[in-house]
Amino acid sequence: MKIPTKLLKTLIFGMGVFCIVNVAQAGTLENLERERAFLIKTFLDPDLATGARLKKIEMSKPRLIDLERMVLRDDSLTGRNTPVVRKAFSNYDLTFLIHAAAEKNRTPVDIWLEQVGLSTSQLLVAEVVPAITD
Repeated sequence: MKIPTKLLKTLIFGMGVFCIVNVAQAGTLENLERERAFLIKTFLDPDLATGARLKKIEMSKPRLIDLERMVLRDDSLTGRNTPVVRKAFSNYDLTFLIHAAAEKNRTPVDIWLEQVGLSTSQLLVAEVVPAITD
């Protein structure tokens, strides 16, 4: 049985719209996590020069501040007792990195390093050992 072209195009278009609508529903916490991941990627990017790194970090701060405030004020998160929500609120300094940095008068990278068990001074005295390949 041959399906009419117009019907086939309509079905494909409808499925595409359905997929787009379902994908575009990220919540405030998910948006914050995504932006924070971009910031951490900037911290760790070995290809960025110091000036470019600082510029990217400063550009991302206002966006992160807004997202952190949105998460803190999101009443829908109060009723959600999922592992992601519990972990986000139990780990304040990592989740709300920019607010934690401002409260402690430190840089976001220092707060992040501290939370993952490192410090700036440890990194400064660390030696780079070249990998041995056979």
